[in-house]
Amino acid sequence: MQTYLLSQLFNGSSLAENFTACPENATICDGTSCVLPEDNFNETLSVVLSTVLTIMLALVMFSMGCNVELKNFLGHIKRPWGIFVGFLCQFGIMPLTAFLLSLAFNILPIQAVVVLIMGCCPGGTASNVIAYWVDGDMDLSISMTTCSTLLAMGMMPLCLFIYTKMWTDSDAIVLPYDSIGTSLLALVIPVSFGIFVNHKWPSKAKLILKVGSIVGAILIVLVAVVGGILYKGSWIISPKLWIIGTIFPAAGYSLGFLLARIAGLSWHRCRTVSLETGMQNTQLCSTIVQLSFSPEQLELMFTFPLIYSIFQLLFALLILGGYRLYRRHHVETKTDVEKTEQKEDSTSNAKINEGFVSNETK
Repeated sequence: MQTYLLSQLFNGSSLAENFTACPENATICDGTSCVLPEDNFNETLSVVLSTVLTIMLALVMFSMGCNVELKNFLGHIKRPWGIFVGFLCQFGIMPLTAFLLSLAFNILPIQAVVVLIMGCCPGGTASNVIAYWVDGDMDLSISMTTCSTLLAMGMMPLCLFIYTKMWTDSDAIVLPYDSIGTSLLALVIPVSFGIFVNHKWPSKAKLILKVGSIVGAILIVLVAVVGGILYKGSWIISPKLWIIGTIFPAAGYSLGFLLARIAGLSWHRCRTVSLETGMQNTQLCSTIVQLSFSPEQLELMFTFPLIYSIFQLLFALLILGGYRLYRRHHVETKTDVEKTEQKEDSTSNAKINEGFVSNETK
């Protein structure tokens, strides 16, 4: 449902006639505050675009799988040091950051809850697309997204129980396990086909990957535009949530990169962990919020996932642009001595990473 706050100044004669500004089709009416049924056009548009976006997402994840080597992917699963670091970032750093930001800005309890829900969500699939463009470790990126989505079934209730106790009863928050399961299947199935294609037909996989990466970039922009169209009536929101929506993804990217570097991961894996940490599954957050709260409560919190989505995309594009500029300069000026030093550094990191060697030096 869409909520409209209808405010008009009435003269004395209007008040005498008990005239109200609420339309006849309002489902909830209290004075001049009315809740209207969802517009049929928006509902139809939402269904059509959801279908198109789902198909596009499946194709994108299929193409991302075409860049995953089965041997390296299984290596991450068998020796999950990188996955473990990502797990600490996803379900350690992000919920804690959400909690601290909520306290620092002293927002309303119901708003603090939506910030915490966002912090407890698993990584989003858009991170895989950006990781490809910044020359990240795609094997690690795919495995991190898969594992975080799977572990979210247990970690989300735990994190919400720990951090939301001071604001609300965690039992009041409905976790859509079917949506989490659907997200997992939508990730695993097309990626598995992509890995198979890469194993069987490597040359065709490269072509699919190039097309898919472009479609993925279009998809990310399209999701932001669609969100703006469908929720154009929900932009009136507390300035504090705008500020938190700006700081939160930036903190996720920065802290994820820092922890990965402290853990001894190579540079391209640090970039991967950073993106997996800062990019959250905002669609899942929106679903949880809609299932858990009343229309009156949604007025105060519903737009936050969209705000986070916009700024996580903006900062990701800044990271991508900065990396591309650095790479252009670095490739032109790097000497053979520096390449040798980088290879030695990667080999030493392999000891810390339990045998992993950076793909950057190959």
